Amino acid sequence: MKRNEPKTITILHTNDIHSHFEKVSSIAAHIAREREEAQGSPLLLVDIGDHMDRSAMETEGTMGGVNVDLLNLTGYDAITIGNNEGLTLTPEDLARVYSGLQAEVVCCNLLEETTGEPPSWMKKHVVLEKGGVKIGLTGATAPFSAFYELLGFKALEPEAAIRREVELLRPQSDIVVVLSHLGLATDQRLAERIQGIDAILGGHTHHLLEKPLVIGNTAICAAGKFGDYIGKIRLEQQPDGAFRMAEGCVIPVDTDKLDETVSSALNRHRLRAEEYLQETVAVTDRELPLDYTSESPFGNLLAQAVRRFAGTGISIVNTGQLLGPLPEGEISAGMLHTLCPSPVNACIVKLKGKDIRNALEESLLPDFWGREIKGFGFRGEILGNVAVDGLEVLYDPVRIPYDRIVEITHMGEKLLDEQEYEVGTLDMFTFGIGYESLALGRDPQFLLPEFLRDLLRFELVRPGSLAESERRRWAQSH
Repeated sequence: MKRNEPKTITILHTNDIHSHFEKVSSIAAHIAREREEAQGSPLLLVDIGDHMDRSAMETEGTMGGVNVDLLNLTGYDAITIGNNEGLTLTPEDLARVYSGLQAEVVCCNLLEETTGEPPSWMKKHVVLEKGGVKIGLTGATAPFSAFYELLGFKALEPEAAIRREVELLRPQSDIVVVLSHLGLATDQRLAERIQGIDAILGGHTHHLLEKPLVIGNTAICAAGKFGDYIGKIRLEQQPDGAFRMAEGCVIPVDTDKLDETVSSALNRHRLRAEEYLQETVAVTDRELPLDYTSESPFGNLLAQAVRRFAGTGISIVNTGQLLGPLPEGEISAGMLHTLCPSPVNACIVKLKGKDIRNALEESLLPDFWGREIKGFGFRGEILGNVAVDGLEVLYDPVRIPYDRIVEITHMGEKLLDEQEYEVGTLDMFTFGIGYESLALGRDPQFLLPEFLRDLLRFELVRPGSLAESERRRWAQSH
């Protein structure tokens, strides 16, 4: 840099990669090229969370170890965590996997309940120096408070937490950057309400900003999802000493370009994960078919697994959580992961009979069982029909929609519309996804950290569970 030229810094950012490992080698190759072209000019590389996703076999089999190794090899300077890191790994697993991370983990709105401080592997903020420029970084993650409490964390309201960190960072930093796994709407509010933020690098809602939004003096950036793009922003020092965005964009990732070191590491982790997931967890004496349109044994087995784990008299699940039939013979951990990859947890709610009935009526309609669902932990393709345990359903398929169920019984008694029942179901329904009447349940109790595939594993070794899954819950009134 010539003496009279203003100071500049380039920040590259990724978000919501979700263990799309087909992109990570190409991302690393592009970043290496950016560093080469920078010719020593300051460059910062950050990730905005949800780099991990346990629906990927490599992440599941290494409990995030592969993700940390790839972050290290790519040369990230700092990251924040998303809900896929914070909620799908236990605190012990997080501590173990992040102990090997060379980047700083920054997040100001997640504290340990016992200490009131961030866990040992996380900081509320850091100040990094690049080429004589001091960059103050803080981060925040989506505050799913009810879930985090079950893992021993307290999730703070992010705006107040970020404001405190910005006030601390501003006097000691040339540039203040927020790594925000909070979503675009929240990022816009932060820019409007908090003075002193130069850039908000965002994620969580998978939004793609081809050009940064500018609110006041704050640039808001985001690079979409799944590693399709890398975000890039260059900040330049103004005559008054402040840094402002000079340019910002997103760069499509060229999957023809690969980083050999990252590709080699990924292959090694993949082999290690496959070996780990070969463990036999059950042996079956029959195949359990799966049907998304009507009752099937594998769907029933999932409903049984949830009811027994939740300890409720009734369970309601969607068969779209399962991606294929359960074969006869040896069942490995990897097979259960392949068949049930979603990081979805069971929960207990208090539901009125009429809301249960409504969900079961919807389950008979193609508009519902065939509905494509995205996000909220769901990693299947379509919603699938409802599978139940603890209920007997008599229905007439030729009657008009929403009047096809003739009678529902529970423990030999007719289900009453206004009576409340304790129901084991899935956390995604509490967000109003899919069978929306299930979100009307009161007093949700979330059962963490076990996923549905863990519950299937427990149910498969219970004597008589396979035969029980073949017992019909739905009967036509002919």
